[in-house]
Amino acid sequence: MDKEIKQHIKAKLSLVPFQPGCYQMYNKDGVIIYVGKAKILKNRLSSYFNSNVHDAKTTQMLSEVVNFEYIITRSETEAFLLECNFIKEYRPHYNIMLMDDKTYPYILLTKEEHPRLIMTRDIKKVRRHNGRLFGPYPNAKACRDTVEVLNKVYPFRKCNKIPKKRCLYYDMGQCLGPCENKVTKADYEPHINSVIKFLNGSDTELLDILEQKMQIASENLEFEKALEYRDIINSTKALMEKQTMSLNDNVTRDIFGYYAAKDKVCIQILHMRRGRIIERDGEVFDIVGDLNELIISYIYSFYDYQANIVPKEILIPYLDEKEILSELLDVKINIPVRGLKKKLVDLVCENAKNNLENLDKLRLLKLEKTKEPLNELAKMVNIKYPKVIELFDNSNIQGSSAVAGMVVYIDGIKSPKDYRKYNIKTVVGADDYHSMQEILTRRYTRVIKDNLRKPSLVIVDGGLPQVGAAIDVFKKIGLQDVDLIGLEKDDNHRTKAIVTKDKKEIFLDKHSNLFLLLEAMQDEVHRFAISFFKEKHTKNTFTSSLDNIEGIGKKRKMLLLKNFSSLEEMKEAKIEKYKALGIPVDIANKIKNMN
Repeated sequence: MDKEIKQHIKAKLSLVPFQPGCYQMYNKDGVIIYVGKAKILKNRLSSYFNSNVHDAKTTQMLSEVVNFEYIITRSETEAFLLECNFIKEYRPHYNIMLMDDKTYPYILLTKEEHPRLIMTRDIKKVRRHNGRLFGPYPNAKACRDTVEVLNKVYPFRKCNKIPKKRCLYYDMGQCLGPCENKVTKADYEPHINSVIKFLNGSDTELLDILEQKMQIASENLEFEKALEYRDIINSTKALMEKQTMSLNDNVTRDIFGYYAAKDKVCIQILHMRRGRIIERDGEVFDIVGDLNELIISYIYSFYDYQANIVPKEILIPYLDEKEILSELLDVKINIPVRGLKKKLVDLVCENAKNNLENLDKLRLLKLEKTKEPLNELAKMVNIKYPKVIELFDNSNIQGSSAVAGMVVYIDGIKSPKDYRKYNIKTVVGADDYHSMQEILTRRYTRVIKDNLRKPSLVIVDGGLPQVGAAIDVFKKIGLQDVDLIGLEKDDNHRTKAIVTKDKKEIFLDKHSNLFLLLEAMQDEVHRFAISFFKEKHTKNTFTSSLDNIEGIGKKRKMLLLKNFSSLEEMKEAKIEKYKALGIPVDIANKIKNMN
């Protein structure tokens, strides 16, 4: 592995999340040579590239790796199923080599005259017994425990061969006793149906029985038995954990999701074939014009210009005018509101967000060191090297729920433990000038009084007014040995220019490393202030107007806050958008007509 590849992989590793998922290793030809799953992606991928202790086969595989990708999932079970789908589809070379001895357990309900319920790793048994197979399951213990419990609850045959006389299972009521009684297929039928429903995840009768037994044991002070039932319940729930990586309808579908930030959007597509996710597509590009129209156009061109096969169904998040797309492509397009399909769309959007955020982070990481652009900044505005930077931003809606946030960077690296939140206490209305003065006064009066660490540089979010407010505060409290600049934004709310203490504007090259760093800082302080504002605003403004509408509780208020930036936007939104969010039509009409 050459130096450039190592640096690229090291940079990507630093951005891998601490979440479950499925990862794919690629060789120089862009071919998937290994697929794996992980409970924590960060730890698993780091163990490959940050360790020199591997067996011979793994070392050989890593010598061919030039890149890796991953798909975030909700659970390790989902990651496991996605791993199985990818292995079946691509047959990666090193999965065959490394997994020859690795098999996963299944639950087999045999179709013998007197059926048995067993755990097996031998798929050939299915052919011998022509049975019903469930699985595979990544948790062997949970699988084994569940089979044991099912055999205690349902009276299937336990013996490999029917004995000549009855056994203990019959006496305990765990077997119908074909060794002594005439047992027909009709006798087994209700038990078979119950087990099939349960193992397909559509019946909770067994869990109800176990929970009743646990409760009875606890009431009888049989705590060891109660704990045993609790462990069995947990194992059973783990085995039956719902997942979104496969659907049982065998439908060919594509799932689109997107995430937009600043002037870019990332669109991701998961391809589901025969009910299983087997592939991912997607790209990042600049936003030009209306975002809704751009995504509709992209989906159309994905099939029309890129010659991809139109599936039977397309799942998308809420988009206006999706009917046009459905008509043009002659395909069923759904905007799921709940259930597994909704979880699939949410998962694709989450992966799109992760990819877009990592793109910007990778650009910064390629700078190798943030000190270089900071040295450039020091020369540009004639200040000393800004080792410790404190940035401030205000947030409010027409003066309501006014707050401010401070973030800290040390040598250009975020220091979240030093972040601070502030409620605006003395300013009435939307007054950025006096709000900035209040926060700077409170912050640096305390710094001086308690002899706290002073920053090398203070950056205020804003232009001449905010810089002027900071200059007045610094003079008043005697903070003369701290440098100061402002970051002015353009009409699109992107970083535009530096405003100096002597009120000069310095316009930045938007392709420079310094611009990327300052933009990242400004975005971070804005994000931090906005998150605090939303937290406070939820308790204030939204409670007043929405509390009077019957049918809107805490969860729906949070959902509305997440998807709308103001009450005005709620009133102007289409009914279709409310439907996509799961808000009933009658409640949506009340919101649109509220005073």
